[in-house]
Amino acid sequence: MTSVKEDLHEYLRIARKNMLWKLDGLTEYQKRRPMTPTGTNLLGLVKHLAITEYGYFGITFGREFPARFAELEASAVARLNSDMWATAEESSESIVALYREAWEHSDKTIEANELDTVGRVLHWPVEKQEVTLHRVLVHMCIETNRHAGHADILRELIDNSVGLRLGNENMADGDAAWWDQYRSELETVAQEADDTHSAKRRSDE
Repeated sequence: MTSVKEDLHEYLRIARKNMLWKLDGLTEYQKRRPMTPTGTNLLGLVKHLAITEYGYFGITFGREFPARFAELEASAVARLNSDMWATAEESSESIVALYREAWEHSDKTIEANELDTVGRVLHWPVEKQEVTLHRVLVHMCIETNRHAGHADILRELIDNSVGLRLGNENMADGDAAWWDQYRSELETVAQEADDTHSAKRRSDE
């Protein structure tokens, strides 16, 4: 039977790989294309997670980290939201490499410490800054899977690609025609529900 730390670490590893899988087969433009009104984009999510891992598993536990991370963190402070997108000069390969380097750095922290090891998250409110490795692992599992969910939707909007992870789509086994009909049915249901409940609210007034 695996330990709690091993379970959390494995779920984090899976989420990391899923994030990078969402970049496979895309052009530089598609990887960077802002797909929401707030500019959310696939490569930016990867860059953000790389910087986040360095912070939570590095600074929090007093570990040294590469100078490159310090430069990126300083840039994020100097320019609002700069951790959420890659510049034209930053290749997608360099961002992916940064994320993989962050994995290695984080994994050493996780493997070298017990779950009750105490660290300090300096950008959290003072009364919440003291944390354990257990809490940080849970936090990063949630953070990474949250952004993997964002990546799922962005990738589908870009080229209709879907799936939980490589080798496991975890989707209903329907062809394009079935999905078109399914979506049309949901649209009809949504409109009917809006009409029904709007009428009920008016009658209750």
